[in-house]
Amino acid sequence: MIILKIGERLSAIKRILDSGPDTSGTCKVLELLGAGGLSSDILGELRLYSECLPMVDQVGYTPPQRYMHFLWDALDKLPISIIVDFSIPFRRILAKRLFARCGRNFIAEENVRFNFPQNLEVGDDVFLNRGVFLDTKGGVTLGNYVGLAEDVQIFTHKHSESDHIVRKYEKVVLKDFVMINSGAMILPGVTVGEQAIVAARALVHDHVPPNAVVGGVPAKVMRDRRTEGRSGKELDHIWLHKSAFQDEQ
Repeated sequence: MIILKIGERLSAIKRILDSGPDTSGTCKVLELLGAGGLSSDILGELRLYSECLPMVDQVGYTPPQRYMHFLWDALDKLPISIIVDFSIPFRRILAKRLFARCGRNFIAEENVRFNFPQNLEVGDDVFLNRGVFLDTKGGVTLGNYVGLAEDVQIFTHKHSESDHIVRKYEKVVLKDFVMINSGAMILPGVTVGEQAIVAARALVHDHVPPNAVVGGVPAKVMRDRRTEGRSGKELDHIWLHKSAFQDEQ
């Protein structure tokens, strides 16, 4: 039996995904993840939860998109997901093929979920920590150097109170160098201005001015960000020790 090293596994997966994965290719990727056992017949019947949502009529899934979204979610059920030198590059490989746009140095930790990645735009050096949920039905744009801490939730749709079937979709935009702290929730239609910070557990229902710090339920402006005269890259939005996984230029 040939034992492939981490880099070799990632290269093999990339080649499979570049060809537009079908059921056979998806089975091969699962084997490289250490999760063999699902047959092509089973994968041929695959339907994602997102495909049970009304927006699927507008967005839809191609077979390769379906299989790659499946692989994104499947990774977190497997022991190899704990090996960051594999899991972070693996998610990056998928993101560049799944999202509407994905810039360089993208980092996603465990259990990051989204419903329609086709409506997700991600800039350079974006960091998504564990448990982030992105409801991308109405569209989500994350600017450069945006950081979302643990369990952040972003929603882009709401229901009529008189008729649950009636829905309204509104895009959420986080501008460059925004930081959203743990457990915060961003509601539909919100734009968070450049370099703004959202405090932990805040409920953001209205636009956030640039360089503001907001917090509370509902969130209100508390003060300006203490930048000490710094801006942009001078703010050092470096997410992991020694800039791990932020080495692309």
